[in-house]
Amino acid sequence: MQIILVLLFFLCFPVKAQSLANPTSSYDQVHRLGEQGKYDEALAALNEISQTNPTAKNLSHEFGVVYFRKGDYRSAVGALQRAMAENPEDAEATQLMGLSLYLSNKPAEAIPYLAKVQSWYPSANVDAAYILGVAYIQTKDYASARRAFAKMFQVPPDSAAAYLFTARLLLRLDFAPIAEEYGKKAVELDAKLPLAHQVLGELYLYENKLAEATAQFEQEIAINPGNAAAYYKLADAYSRAQKFDEAEKLLQRSIWLDANSSGPYILLGKVLEKKGESELAVRALQRALAMDPNNSVTHHLLGQSYRALGRMEDAERELKMAESLQAARDQKP
Repeated sequence: MQIILVLLFFLCFPVKAQSLANPTSSYDQVHRLGEQGKYDEALAALNEISQTNPTAKNLSHEFGVVYFRKGDYRSAVGALQRAMAENPEDAEATQLMGLSLYLSNKPAEAIPYLAKVQSWYPSANVDAAYILGVAYIQTKDYASARRAFAKMFQVPPDSAAAYLFTARLLLRLDFAPIAEEYGKKAVELDAKLPLAHQVLGELYLYENKLAEATAQFEQEIAINPGNAAAYYKLADAYSRAQKFDEAEKLLQRSIWLDANSSGPYILLGKVLEKKGESELAVRALQRALAMDPNNSVTHHLLGQSYRALGRMEDAERELKMAESLQAARDQKP
């Protein structure tokens, strides 16, 4: 998640041009080097400015931005501290300080800075409230996280929606017990809130509590019968319980509602293979690969289906592809 946040920042957060106090190398040159990913050269240019004009305006700020973009968060913190001392109203430096601390795995120290600057600059498309909310979760301040997410989604902090959003994010971050508590609170506040039962169902499915998951997904479908994902998730619960006929029917409904998601096709292929319908399984899995050709699970299942049909050459090809894709995924940091 942290890697994703850094990449989003690089893509979306432009370095602002600053007024100069006649430094030898212009900040414009530093900005160009930074945009090209030449951070060491940008730092060398800033060091040249520092040597020729150590009192140049915004110098600490510029150092902090380059260090941040380079991923040297410890150095960024030092430079940004100086920038804020020079200009306590430097909102950009304050925000980068919070991010640098957060990305250094210091969420508690990051929170005061992130809380002070609640929104990004207009040219960016990442909401600081999300990062602040995650920092609160990591420090187990769940109530503050809920308020941050409520602000992000523009709903009242004590509403069912606020509890629902927080429950989903807690589940994503593997805080299952608190996610269950918040999911139940959302249902308590509004029993017909769309997706509230689904969040609880996904939690119980993750914990392999099939009866509880099934009950929640069924309630979700009763409230929101057009929810393709709910049929898919309920089918997953049925397939784990080896109720393959019921699972197949639900997957067909999910696909009728949304034919652009690969997940139902993958599960359908698995269910059909379990039912001994390998030819149909191959068709479903081929459709899934057309949407997501680099999914190792799909290739593996397709290889098994080909093997069941006696198509050994095709099976070997798909199984090797699955191994290759999985190995590549395992090597990623």
